[in-house]
Amino acid sequence: MAANTTRTIKGFILTAAFVVSAVLFAGLYLVTSSIYDDAVRRNASSLSDTLAQGTFNAMFQIMRKGWTRPQLEEFVSAVEDSARGKGYSISIYRGDLVSDLYGPIDQALADAQVNEAFRLGRPVQHQSDKGIHYAYPLVARQECLACHTNARIGATLGVIAVDQDLRALIQQTKGDLLLPLLLIAPLPFLMAVLVAWFLTKRINESVNRLQQSVDSVNSISDLTHIEMNHADLGFVELNNIFANIEELTNKLKGVAVDKELLEFEIRLLEKFVITSEVVRDWREYVCHLLVDINYVIDAYTLFSIFKVDDELFDLEVFWIGPPTEETKTMMEASVRRALAGNPNFDGVASIVINHNIAQPQGDAISLGEEGIELQTKSLIVDTPKIGGIVGIGVNAQLIKDQTRLLVMESILSTLLNVVGSVKAIYKYTKDLEYYATRDPLTNVYNQRLFWELLGYEVSRAQRHNYRFSLLVVDLDNFKSINDTYGHSFGDRFLRTFSEAIGTALRLGDVLARYGGDEFVLILPEAGPEQAYTVSERILKQAAEMVLTAPDGAQVRATVSIGISVYPDHASDVKDLFLFADNMMYKAKNEGRNRIGFPTENEVVEVFRSIGEKSIIIANAIEKRLVIPFFQPILNTETNTIDAVEVLSRIRLEDGSILGAHEFIEIAEKTGLIHKIDYIVMEKAFRTAKEVGYTGLIFVNLSPRALVLNEFIVEAKRLTAEAGVSPAQVVFEITERDTVKNFSLLEKFVNELKMEGFGLAIDDFGSGFSSFHYLKHFPIDFVKIEGDFIVNMTGDAKDRAFVHSISSLAGELGIKALAEFVESAEVLECVRGAGITYAQGYYIGRPSEVLVTEPPAGMTGTGG
Repeated sequence: MAANTTRTIKGFILTAAFVVSAVLFAGLYLVTSSIYDDAVRRNASSLSDTLAQGTFNAMFQIMRKGWTRPQLEEFVSAVEDSARGKGYSISIYRGDLVSDLYGPIDQALADAQVNEAFRLGRPVQHQSDKGIHYAYPLVARQECLACHTNARIGATLGVIAVDQDLRALIQQTKGDLLLPLLLIAPLPFLMAVLVAWFLTKRINESVNRLQQSVDSVNSISDLTHIEMNHADLGFVELNNIFANIEELTNKLKGVAVDKELLEFEIRLLEKFVITSEVVRDWREYVCHLLVDINYVIDAYTLFSIFKVDDELFDLEVFWIGPPTEETKTMMEASVRRALAGNPNFDGVASIVINHNIAQPQGDAISLGEEGIELQTKSLIVDTPKIGGIVGIGVNAQLIKDQTRLLVMESILSTLLNVVGSVKAIYKYTKDLEYYATRDPLTNVYNQRLFWELLGYEVSRAQRHNYRFSLLVVDLDNFKSINDTYGHSFGDRFLRTFSEAIGTALRLGDVLARYGGDEFVLILPEAGPEQAYTVSERILKQAAEMVLTAPDGAQVRATVSIGISVYPDHASDVKDLFLFADNMMYKAKNEGRNRIGFPTENEVVEVFRSIGEKSIIIANAIEKRLVIPFFQPILNTETNTIDAVEVLSRIRLEDGSILGAHEFIEIAEKTGLIHKIDYIVMEKAFRTAKEVGYTGLIFVNLSPRALVLNEFIVEAKRLTAEAGVSPAQVVFEITERDTVKNFSLLEKFVNELKMEGFGLAIDDFGSGFSSFHYLKHFPIDFVKIEGDFIVNMTGDAKDRAFVHSISSLAGELGIKALAEFVESAEVLECVRGAGITYAQGYYIGRPSEVLVTEPPAGMTGTGG
C-alpha cells in the first residue's frame, strides 16, 4: 500500500523552511570558507615573496663587503633559524656557477620548483592542500661579476625557497567563521514559523466557515441556503482560490440533482430493456413504469398515440389509479386539443381510446381542467415514425426546481422512445409474423410455410398412424386472363379465387399459394374419399365464380386438381408433392377442369414418370443437353441492358425444350442439380466470351452448392477457362429449401466474395431470412419479390413495401433489382421507387440468344 503523503500547510512550510535554512547555512559556510581560504593563500604568497626578497637583500649587502665561508654558513643558519615556529621555513640553494668558484655547501636536495627557478631565472610558486612553496632566484647583477667572474648579468647564482604550512591558519579561520554563522542560521526558520502561523490562521478561519456551510447541506434544497461571504485572506492567490470555491458553490446550486432522483433514473433505465415478454405484455409494462415513477414524483397518467392506418388513431391512456368519468372526459378533450392543428392528424376519422389502470384499488383520481392543462408534459413528434408513434406525455405536479425538471424531462424523452418502441415493435412483430407466413397478394399461407406445415403433418401422421391428403390446384386459363385484361385484374381474380377455395375447406385444412396461379392444400386426417369431396367442392366454387372484366366481359375460371395421399402414394414430403403435381398435370392433359386421382395402376405409372424424368436429367447431363437461357436485365437509369440472368433448360433429343420447373425439384431430390449448374455456367460463360459480353451475369445458386467443397474451385475454373472475370458473375441465393446451417452459409458466402464473385438475394421480402442475409453477408444486389412488383400499380401496401426495400438497399449501398416487370406502367413505378435494375417479360423473355439491347418498342427513358 502506498504511504499516506497528506500533510498540513503549516507542517509543509516549517519543513520547507528548515530544509531551506540548512541549505542556505551549508552554502553560506562553503562560500565564505572558500573566500577566506583564497585570502589567506594570497597573503601567504605575498609574504613568501617579501621574505625571499628580504633575505636576498640582506645577503647582497653582506656580499658587497666580502665574506668568508664561515660567515656564509653562519648567515644561512641564522636565516633558517629565524623562521622556526612561525609557520614557514627558508632554504638557500647555491647554484653551479657559485659552486664552481667557491665549492659546494651543505644544502637540501633541490625540488622541481627550485630547479624550475634555476632554469627560468624567475620566481616559481606551487600551492597544495598543505600550503605554499615559493622559489625565488638570485640573479647576478653588475656588482656580482667582480666576485663571480664566471657569471654574466642575469645568470641565476642561487635560489631562496620559502615554504609556508597554512593548514593550521586556515583551520583556525574556519573555526572563527562557523560560530557567527551558527548564530545567524535559525533566523530564516524563525521567520518561516511566523509566516506559517499567519497563513494557517487565515486559511483555517476561511476553511472553518466553509466547513460549516458544507455541514449544513443534507439535501439538494439546502444548497440554496449556502452563503459564502468573501473574506480577505491577505494573499491574492488564497483570495482567488476562495473566489473559485464561491463560484463552484453557485454552479452546484444550478446543476446538483437529488441522489434519489438519479437512483430512480438508473432503475428506470434498467427497465428499458425491451424483451419479447415486454413486447407481448406492453400495456402491463407501461403500468409498472408509471408505478415506479410515482416513487419519486406524483404522476397521474401517461398517454401514447399511435397511427393505426390513414384514418384511425389509437390513444392509450395509463392511470396510476381509477379516474373519475369527468377526469377521463377532460383528459380525452385535452389530448384532442393538443392534436388539433398538427398536420399529421388532419383528416383522422376517429380515435380509438383505451384507458388502463395501474393500481385499480388505488385512490380515485379527480383532476380539474386547469390542472390537466397545466400539468401535462407532452412531446409530439413532427412526423410519425416506425409503428406510428406520434406522442407521449406525463401528467405530474409542477416542479419549481429547474434541475429536477430537466431530469424529469430527460426521463420523459426516454419514455417517449421506449413506450413508442415497445408499441411499435408489438404492432410490427404481429405484422411481420403474419406476412412472413402469408402470400402478400391473397393473404393465404406462402410456399415457405407450406413446406414447413407439410413436413410437420408428415411427422404427425407417422406418430399417430393416420392418413392425410395433399391437393395441388392450378387455374387452367389464368395466363390468358392476365394477358387479356392486365395484371391488376389478374391479381383481383387470384384473390377472389383464393377466397372461393377457402369456402370449400374444413376447419383445420391448410391453404397456401405455391406460386403464380398454383395453390396447394393440406387436408389433415383426410383419406382419398374426403380429399375427392373437397376437390369437388373447389371445382363447384370455381365454376360459380364470375368476375366482370374492365371491358364488361364476364370472366370465369376452371381448375385442374391433383391429389396425393399419405402414406398410400408416398411417405416423403417431396415425393408426396411431386405425386400430387403429376396428378394435376394428368387432369390438365385429360381436358382440364377436373380432378386427377390415380388408379392403382397409375400409382406405379406416376412414379415411373418421375423416374423417367430422373433418367432424362441424367441423360441430359451425360450428353450435355443442358443449355443456358438468358433473360435481359435493364438498367433503369441508362435504359441499357447491363446484366442477364442465366436460367437452366434441357433440350430433349427430339429438339423440344424442358423448362426448369419440370426438372429442378427432381434434380435437387436426386442430387444431380450441381452437375446441371456446372454445365449451364460453362456454356453461359463461353457464350458471353464469344459475343464479347462484358455485363453482369446472374446465376442461381442451388442449396446443394453449399455442401460441395469443390463448388467455388469449379466456379473459379469455369470463369478462368472462359476468360470471364469473377467480378462479372453474381450468384443468387434464395430461401427455397431453407438453409438450416447458417454458419455454413456464412462461410460459403464469404469465400465467394473473397474470390471476387458478386452476391444477390433472390425473392427478397418473402421471409425473415432475407433481412438476416443483409445483416450478416456482403450483399451486392437484392432482387425484390416479384409479387410485390406486379402489384405496385394498384396496391398501396405493395408500393410502400417496394419503396421501403429500395430505400433500405440504398442506405446499405446495395443495388435493388425488380422482378416481374411485365408492363410499361410497372416499369415506371420501378423507376419512381429509385430501383436501379428491372427484369421481366416487358424487358425481355428468356432466350438462347444473349440479348444486349432493350426491345425497340419499350417506352420510358432512363434518368
